[in-house]
Amino acid sequence: MLNKYEIEIPNQVVRALGLIDKEVVDAIKKELAVYYFQRNLLSFGQARQLSALSVWDFMEVLRERRVPFHYTEAEYEEDSKTIEEYL
Repeated sequence: MLNKYEIEIPNQVVRALGLIDKEVVDAIKKELAVYYFQRNLLSFGQARQLSALSVWDFMEVLRERRVPFHYTEAEYEEDSKTIEEYL
């Protein structure tokens, strides 16, 4: 299930980020995913899902930013359950 939220971002902030309108949502989702993964608030699977990137693309983002990859057994179990729900 997906929830939809709406936020307002000033045009000058979007311009300062060098984004065009159609890039804003994807950029914010990616940044939030990395932020929460880095702080151990989301598992890899949850963060990847939030980012809307493929597994490999999200791993590449983490590698480029030198974010340590952590993946516990509990996260594996949680991700396995999530995968099963989608199958």
